[in-house]
Amino acid sequence: MTAAAEGRLRGRIALVTGASRGIGAAVAKRYAAEGAQVILTARTVGGIEETDDAIRAAGGTAILVPLDLTDGNKIDEFGARLYERFGKLDILVGNAGTLGVLTPVGHMDPPVWDKVVAVNLTANWRLLRSMDPLLRRSDAGRAIFVTSGVTRGVLPFWGAYAASKAALEALVKTYAAEISKFGLRANLVDPGVVRTALRAQAFPGEDPNTLPAPEAITEVFVALAEPSCRRNGQVVNA
Repeated sequence: MTAAAEGRLRGRIALVTGASRGIGAAVAKRYAAEGAQVILTARTVGGIEETDDAIRAAGGTAILVPLDLTDGNKIDEFGARLYERFGKLDILVGNAGTLGVLTPVGHMDPPVWDKVVAVNLTANWRLLRSMDPLLRRSDAGRAIFVTSGVTRGVLPFWGAYAASKAALEALVKTYAAEISKFGLRANLVDPGVVRTALRAQAFPGEDPNTLPAPEAITEVFVALAEPSCRRNGQVVNA
């Protein structure tokens, strides 16, 4: 029997956004290794094909869905398609995010602000809105979102990113309180310092080889996705 057949997420249906690279790809591969049927989303199919190749090479299975998370109507259509195919969703991982530009608040261009809020906050609200009925049809629906340590300090020039992540935390904690009586759980993960493209954009002078790889932090995502998880409305450090 394969490791996936005996895995901690055996038979669970998991949707991972931003699954083309970094944390999203690492979580998707770990979920597949733990036995989950993984649904990979990113803006283009080319971006998630590499993740799919790795999953299949390890004996897992994945479904590829190109999806622009800033298009709320497409998210709603996606939710309807998932219902038609599976009738439920066990795990939702809202990982996709964008940094924007590090600049003084007063100097930020409106389109940059709008995109950061659209990707980091509004898209995750639309995902919750569309996937909530599917999560409720699971015997143990789990929603997990990626936040950042910038919400627990004041970092000059990080205004848009920090504001979007702080708002995301408020949104997810509110949702967690609303679903607590129904057996569902919603939490956030602060991954800390990890080797990602977003990290390289924020700290271009940093040697990425000195940082932990995304694969090193996947355990917390598995623990929060398990049916046995009792955490709810928390920010969990990876």
